[in-house]
Amino acid sequence: MKQCPISGDAAATCQRSPDRGDSSGALTINQLLLESRAGLQRVHASDLEREMAAGALVVDTRPVDQRDRDGDLPGAVVIDRNVLEWRLDPSSPHRLPVDLDPARRIVVVCNEGYSSSLAAHTLQRLGLTCATDLIGGFQAWAALRKQSG
Repeated sequence: MKQCPISGDAAATCQRSPDRGDSSGALTINQLLLESRAGLQRVHASDLEREMAAGALVVDTRPVDQRDRDGDLPGAVVIDRNVLEWRLDPSSPHRLPVDLDPARRIVVVCNEGYSSSLAAHTLQRLGLTCATDLIGGFQAWAALRKQSG
């Protein structure tokens, strides 16, 4: 049985039994999260600076209220989650003017590392095969930064 790297009651649910979805074949969010993460080489907060130095595009998808409350992620490009795919799809007329080489590492960061996994998986499906996300999201990065003083 696969263990979900998530916290709280959701982790206990995932550890007890793999959800089978319903009879229509629909997935549960736990299944979708596991499926999305299966193809990601997720980044630890302690490795984020190294990834950036190596040329990774770090994308902060947190809503403005979270960024206002918790602060910015230095060096990250801010893209609202609801337009992420349009801004990063290499074929989109609405893409950002950034290097979107399919071999470029893209690290998506959300608040706690859940929606970023789903977003990174979607970016991979758009041909950005090195897209991934930050384990624990901004909160893990901020906690690590606070620890190191």
